[in-house]
This record gives sequence, C-alpha cells and structure tokens, in this order.
Amino acid sequence: MVSAEKKPLLEVQDLKTYFPIRVGLFGRTAGFIRAVDGVSFRIEPGQTLGLVGESGCGKTTVGRTILRLIPAVAGRVFFDGMDILSIPSGRLKPLRRQMQIMFQDPYGSLNPRMNVEAIVGEPLKVHGLASGQQRRQRVVELLEQVGLSRRYLDRYPHEFSGGQRQRIGIARALALGPKFLVCDEPVSALDVSIQSQIINLLMDLQKQLKLTYLFIAHDLAVVRHISDRVAVMYLGRIVEQAARDALFERPLHPYTQALLSAIPVPEPGRRRKRIVLKGEVPSPANPPSGCPFHPRCPLAEARCAREEQTLVEYEKDRWAACWKAGTPLD
Repeated sequence: MVSAEKKPLLEVQDLKTYFPIRVGLFGRTAGFIRAVDGVSFRIEPGQTLGLVGESGCGKTTVGRTILRLIPAVAGRVFFDGMDILSIPSGRLKPLRRQMQIMFQDPYGSLNPRMNVEAIVGEPLKVHGLASGQQRRQRVVELLEQVGLSRRYLDRYPHEFSGGQRQRIGIARALALGPKFLVCDEPVSALDVSIQSQIINLLMDLQKQLKLTYLFIAHDLAVVRHISDRVAVMYLGRIVEQAARDALFERPLHPYTQALLSAIPVPEPGRRRKRIVLKGEVPSPANPPSGCPFHPRCPLAEARCAREEQTLVEYEKDRWAACWKAGTPLD
C-alpha cells in the first residue's frame, strides 16, 4: 500500500459535469443531467483507485472529464501539481502525453481502416516523437510489451480476437510513455478467461512502468483484484471511499453493502445473504433532495430526505456519506 503521506499524482476536488437537456425547436435548455455532482478523490503515484457503481452512475464521465474529453462545469483537477482544468485547450498537447485512456469496447475503439502499425504508431506521429523506421521499431517494442508478435504489424483489427484488440489498445495507450491511465471498463466486453489475462497484464505493466490507474468497472471481483483503494459512486456522487480490503471486509455505506452482497461466493455450499434494494435509481436530471440514496435505503430517516450528507472520515482513511454509516443491513 502506498504511504498516506505521499503527494498525490492526481487530485480531484468537487468535480461537476452537467449535460444540458434541450427541448423545442430552438433547443432551449430545460434542465441539466447531473452526471457528476461533486466528486472528490486523490490517487497517489503507482496506486490504482477502483471506481465502481451501477451503470449510469457517472463513472465513465468522471474519467473523461479528468482527461478534458468532456468539459467540467465546476471543480478542480490537479495532475502532478497542475490545475489542468484551467489550462487553455490549445496548450493541452504536452499534458496528453502524460494522461491516456483505455476504452471499454475493443471493437469500436480501433479504426478498422488502419493496420496495427498505424494504430499503435499514430500517437507518436501526432506528437512528432518518431517517424519511419524508428516509429516502426517503437511499435514493435510496444506490441511485444503487451504480448503480441511483430508479425501482426500489417494486420487489421477484424483479424484479431477481443483480447488481442484490447492488447493493441493498451499498446496505443502506452506509446507516449504516460504516467496515468484511465482504464474505462477495459475487460467488461471480454470472456472471463481473457479478463484475467488482461488484468494481470495491466498489473505487470504498472510495476514495470510505474503507472498510476483510475480503474473504472462494475465487476467488483475484478476491482478487488487490481485496486489499492476503492471509491463507490451513486447518482453522480461518491458515497464511500476506503482501502480495498477494509471496504470489502466491512463496508460502511448501505449502498456499498448491497453491492457487495451481489458478489458470488466461489465456494460450493456457501452463500452470502443477498440485499435487494427496492425501487429504481432516480434520474440524474431530477435527483432526490438530501441523500440521493434515501428513496431506496432501508436505513433512511426523515433527515436523510432533508439534509445532504457529505463524505465524513468515520475511521482512519475510511470515508462515507451516511448518517448511519457502519450499521449492517440485516
């Protein structure tokens, strides 16, 4: 585990990303979808933060906002001490070399009209770092680093399996020698047997290249395997954050307890009591007052609907946004 005193490589403070709801012939703004609504966390060098939650909770939007692929409406993001949201878009190119992304879909993220050499070498071309034979040799090195042969250089994406395509995507993300990678559900579209190979590859690369990851996923078993710390999102907000083992062994927030209860137990004859939440996830266009989880929470009190609870450090380095944090859902 990385020391708590270490300076973070990435620090996110009260990040908000809203998408306008357009109506009418002239596209009048009738409201906003609050995809990310006040998210804060930090990641130290060489560490992996797992960001988990139900589909639609805002995980992917957090990752893309950090990289300036989606504009934020409020908040600050510090990368290696720089407030990257304040940098003009025309001056972002040097920063792009330090921060890269792995996409969820290994099929849609690769240009079908480009061969492997062109796909992996494109970042080097755009940033003017290598050309000709030098670029080709660098692509060969990257392919070998992710477990692919140099004989694949002239092949096209349709000639590869999903796992091989994701390895090509990893090679492309590593081409510029970044410090930080947003891994946006990089194994969710792959077979289970291939998932473990990609996860192990990412962990090996992290050790070799001293990489830092924001690992976005909904598969909690995968998150437990790769992460140092875990942040749990619900309706655009982080409701709990803790070291991996502490969170999985004793979750504090009732939403986290419900999520973990759904993980299958890999032991014959042993079962975990499943906590089934009632109702549907509220719309981020019209979130509930107070705690966003209170309409579905078995522990909800009257004040949960009136007062918004922010993340509070209930124990050392254990944060939760709940008035009754630590109360088991029995």
